[in-house]
Amino acid sequence: MLIDKKDTNSFVEIKPKILYYGTPILLLNTLNEDGTTNISPISSSWALGDCIVLGIGLGGKAIENLERHKECVLNLPSPNLWENVEKISSFTGKENIPPLKKAIGFTYKKEKYEAAELTPLNSKSVLPTRIKECPIQIEAVVKNIRIPNYSSFAIVETQVLHFHAEESIVQNENYIDPSKWSPLIYNFRHYFELGRELGKTFRSET
Repeated sequence: MLIDKKDTNSFVEIKPKILYYGTPILLLNTLNEDGTTNISPISSSWALGDCIVLGIGLGGKAIENLERHKECVLNLPSPNLWENVEKISSFTGKENIPPLKKAIGFTYKKEKYEAAELTPLNSKSVLPTRIKECPIQIEAVVKNIRIPNYSSFAIVETQVLHFHAEESIVQNENYIDPSKWSPLIYNFRHYFELGRELGKTFRSET
């Protein structure tokens, strides 16, 4: 049944400046030239199978590091870490700050672990370190980097090597207990956590 064209007063067309309509925050760890780890908060990603696709802004340290060294760690913080994430949200690991970032208030900071009050852990197979406080840490390797000619972002395809999970959120050996794990959600540039469970899909195995 089609809705009468006159019955549209409950909707308005807008042109939002940003489209972060509710996605998990990742703390992306990449390798600096001197072997130290850079931490970059990102909020554009999706996963399918063992492939995780990242949207990363051009001109920053994360994409520069990934183009040079193809290893990374995707750390998923829980909602209680939002203030730690925010502490490094205005920092860039690039000493020569790109003009666009400088104009909106970014400043240079190399020691992201110290600034965010987080703790490094050695990874199993990759050189960038993991973040101890994050309940999920995913070691990955870059398989492809594509830069659309219409965009200021890179589309980075990664393949998962190792998936580390805090023991308290694991059930039945290889499953994450959704009642004990909640991602930190970035919702139109505001931090949120998940609400109560509504139900589950027929494909759920837990």
